[in-house]
Amino acid sequence: MVDSTLDQVGKNLSEAMRFLGEEQREPEAATERQHFSRSCIPGPLQGDGQDVATILRLVHNLIHEEEDEEDKPSQNRMQNVGEHGQMALLGHSLAAYISMMDKEQLRKLTTRIQSDTTLWLCRLFRYENGSTCFHEDDRDGLVKVCRLVINARYEEYATEGYVVLNTRQPVIYQGASCRSGLGQHLCSQLGLPLSSLCTVPCNTLFGSQHQMDVALLEKLIKEDINAGKLPLLLIANAGTPGAGHTDKLGRLKELCDQYNLWLHVEGVNLATLALGQVTSSIMAATRSDSMTLTPGPWLGLPAVTAVTLYRHEDPALSLAAGLTSSHPVEKLRALPLWLSLQYLGHNGIVQKIKHATTLSQQFLQKLQSLSCIKTLGVVSPIPPISRASLQDVLGSLMLSIVEDESDSPVVLFKFNQEGSTASSGSFCAGEKEVCDAFNRWLGEELAELVPTSGIDVVELEDEGTCIRFSPLLTAAVLGTREEDVESIVAKMTELIFVMSSTMSLREDFREETHKRSPSLRYINELAWPGLGVVRYEMQANRMDEDRKKQEQEKINTELLKKLQDLDTDILFSTGPEFATEQGCIFVGMVADDVDVSDLVDTIAALGRDIEESGKLLQNMTEVVRKGILEAELQLQKANEEKLMEEGMLRQLPVVGSVLNWFSPIQSSIKGRTFSLAAGSLDSTEATYSTKAQADRPSLQDTPISSSKKLPGQKLFRRAGASTDSTETSSTQAEATFQEENPTGIGSSINPPISPPTPETPHHTSGDLVSEKNLKSPSEIDDSEDSDDMHPEGQEAEGSTR
Repeated sequence: MVDSTLDQVGKNLSEAMRFLGEEQREPEAATERQHFSRSCIPGPLQGDGQDVATILRLVHNLIHEEEDEEDKPSQNRMQNVGEHGQMALLGHSLAAYISMMDKEQLRKLTTRIQSDTTLWLCRLFRYENGSTCFHEDDRDGLVKVCRLVINARYEEYATEGYVVLNTRQPVIYQGASCRSGLGQHLCSQLGLPLSSLCTVPCNTLFGSQHQMDVALLEKLIKEDINAGKLPLLLIANAGTPGAGHTDKLGRLKELCDQYNLWLHVEGVNLATLALGQVTSSIMAATRSDSMTLTPGPWLGLPAVTAVTLYRHEDPALSLAAGLTSSHPVEKLRALPLWLSLQYLGHNGIVQKIKHATTLSQQFLQKLQSLSCIKTLGVVSPIPPISRASLQDVLGSLMLSIVEDESDSPVVLFKFNQEGSTASSGSFCAGEKEVCDAFNRWLGEELAELVPTSGIDVVELEDEGTCIRFSPLLTAAVLGTREEDVESIVAKMTELIFVMSSTMSLREDFREETHKRSPSLRYINELAWPGLGVVRYEMQANRMDEDRKKQEQEKINTELLKKLQDLDTDILFSTGPEFATEQGCIFVGMVADDVDVSDLVDTIAALGRDIEESGKLLQNMTEVVRKGILEAELQLQKANEEKLMEEGMLRQLPVVGSVLNWFSPIQSSIKGRTFSLAAGSLDSTEATYSTKAQADRPSLQDTPISSSKKLPGQKLFRRAGASTDSTETSSTQAEATFQEENPTGIGSSINPPISPPTPETPHHTSGDLVSEKNLKSPSEIDDSEDSDDMHPEGQEAEGSTR
């Protein structure tokens, strides 16, 4: 007989998952979603309550609200949950339902669930006679294990408390490559001082540089014992958080047995214990006293607890440490995992882990064919033999190689420019920062181009910035397949070509920028993954520093906009948000056919044009004001001369008209033309008499000398890079360039090859100023033909009264 409530729980969960998983929404539904979320969040609690569909719609709106605001799909979109993931979600719903059962029935059911899950996990991961502790935070299992060890090693701890710790201070050992903050979290949860935490350095001679130095650990243990301290627990890694390397667990276990230490193991490589063939270094983890597993990421199970497997014979101490609980409800934490393990089965679990390891091996083989990619191995090169016998050196090296089997499912690699000093392990000044910046850019680009790959960027102490591919943590959740690995390698090949070209041209860009000093200043921004950083410098010595800084920032902002509008593949930006230099132009990645000299010339020419235009606008107000005052004075003087020449009678309204009818007077048109560029005021007599203004040449008619650009060719590309292009005449190239650049910006982009023809001296004409009447339309047309160097002037008209 099927419980109707259980059946309804499953149906409600399926309906909720179907509703929340919908991604294609109608336009009116999207509008309703925005209105609904903004009007109700935050807001008062509804008095009459809401139905399930309305509440689920609200949850859906909150999940996709960011996508609606940006009008594009979010890169951090919720992953699709498969059927095995729905079983885990169903477990949480069933746990809430089962918690309302009768206490005796609940106790029997929870005991069965925990017993089954413990048996399955211990057999699956080869951990015999183990017990389990289920916890939400993957660090809580280690905290409870530490409490267990303290209760076991300090017999009076249960009655005296922390006072007994003063007799012999406990010491917890961890490797330098352990996850950050783990030791501090233990001390804060246990109430221990930080002096109880001992960090053991990693290897420096043999083996991986991410493995704990066993010889140094033994030395530290002896020193602590001699100092009256109590070595308590050792935290080892089967897959370090950064590099995924495994400590020498076999030797560490022997050392712990010798000095009575508790050995706890954690790491992603513990998942490989479920495979048929397991390396000896990972198999040694089955002999540890406890280990923490995270089956949720390994199997793609959402909201599944972490599990700590441990061996201890005293159940009372386990209960005191919190590893077990007498409350049946707390045992329901294992229910989602219990359901998921049954749904997947033994073969399904092994297949998921095997699929992840296969992806790692496939990706590692692909990387070995790329010359500019360096994979970080585990076996260090043989050091020089000194002060040691050959037998000892070879014995240590063989032991290191045997235990450092390079079958880790974590692939760590980085970009390494061919011929650089980085390949030999040493770096020039600033080269390490540049390589880190380029590797960080490569990792971010790969993660964006292939989002299902799970590629991420890690920072290591010795290697710097590296790129990590850990399918055991991401493949089951993201659904990574072998086609994704092929796509990663294909995208990486393209990006490596661009990165190599950019790194080879960085020095040329710096030298070309220095040649154009002081107008251009090269900014040594080592953390920028691109061609380089440059800033245009103003040539204003009389300006104060604050105003000069503001004007210079405006010029560089306008210069950046002009560069971004050019027809080129090069990316120009303001750089990262937390850049050390502000108001600069950051030049991105470039191909190998980029003409760096032409690029720098363009930046300098555009900046110079912007600066000159700014100066003209700044001086225009003062020039116009002075010109108008001078024109008024000259027109007033001309009116006075006219009055003296014609007499007073001709100025009277009626008498003057009669007198002019009987005795007309011939007067010449005297006006003034004002040049904004030159700031001069001239007479218009020559203009009216010879019509010279209509025949003077303009700058727009002057041929523009620019570098040739073939049709379809991007700017800053060398012509020799295109093998299929045919030779074109100079006239055709210039015509094509002018068609593609109607704004006339080409004269600044490509500097002229030959100097322009000097202009013939001429009078500047602007707006004509007449004493009696306005200009005719033909005169206005003649005035508009003036060149850009002599823009239109300002008209000043005198009074005839």
